[in-house]
Amino acid sequence: MTDAAAYEPPKIWQWDPNNGQAFSNINRPTAGAQQEKALQVGKHPLQLYSLGTPNGVKVTVMLEELLAKGHAGAEYDAWLVNIGDGSQFDSGFVSANPNSKIPALMDHSMAKPTRVFESGAILLYLAEKFGEFVPTDPSDRAECLSWLFWQMGATPLLGGGFGHFYAYAPIKIQYAIDRYAMEAKRQLDLLDKNLAERQYICGDDYTIADMAIWAWYGAVVQNKAYQAAEFLQTQTYTNLIRWVDEVGARPAVQRGQMVNRPYGHKSRQLLERHDASDFELRTQDILDPDPKPEDA
Repeated sequence: MTDAAAYEPPKIWQWDPNNGQAFSNINRPTAGAQQEKALQVGKHPLQLYSLGTPNGVKVTVMLEELLAKGHAGAEYDAWLVNIGDGSQFDSGFVSANPNSKIPALMDHSMAKPTRVFESGAILLYLAEKFGEFVPTDPSDRAECLSWLFWQMGATPLLGGGFGHFYAYAPIKIQYAIDRYAMEAKRQLDLLDKNLAERQYICGDDYTIADMAIWAWYGAVVQNKAYQAAEFLQTQTYTNLIRWVDEVGARPAVQRGQMVNRPYGHKSRQLLERHDASDFELRTQDILDPDPKPEDA
């Protein structure tokens, strides 16, 4: 083992706001609002406050899939919440999600505006509201919800565990990377074995479980998260790759990945979404075109 010098925890932990760790500018040991700023509200009953991370992508994919199914009531406004600058601690956002994490949904179609936070809860809320992408048969429903909650419980070990220590930690700790790489590969193997017998996560039908799991594990397999595909040898999980490619080819999934996305090629960035036409008219390559060589 080649770790740094052994760390002996003090009797009482103290927060060091200048610790220099990844995301130390926004992480702190207290909850609640840090500044006053009201939520923006658009024209649609469904108001989404999010960012194009895997947790945000789950919900925008779901909304785009509902619209593709013809549910006009699923029209939505999507507002960018830039967690890098601490916007998740605005008082308005905290009122929508006291946990200060994206995404948060406000449903203004109700007599009393209803807030929904935690991405899995939002997926289930929308599935039940519109009667789509969650089975009605009790056994099939139990299978779907089991996989949905598997994702919510397992992914912190992939992201906050493996992803943090492999990609973000200021020092490389072999023990931590080995521990969480083993768990990440166990999860990938689990999905691969499951998909050897099924087209989708729960069987023949595409569900909210696919949306939730694809957003995270698709990103890892495609080397879009942590740049660890080679390290984890993700190409060996052939059933998983087949599913990742199949889900990723869905038009609604491709649109959902663009919403609230402030990174990548500008043609794939739709910082705010208020109308279906925004995908054609308001991407960043149109709103903020790069200068021509002669103008540079």
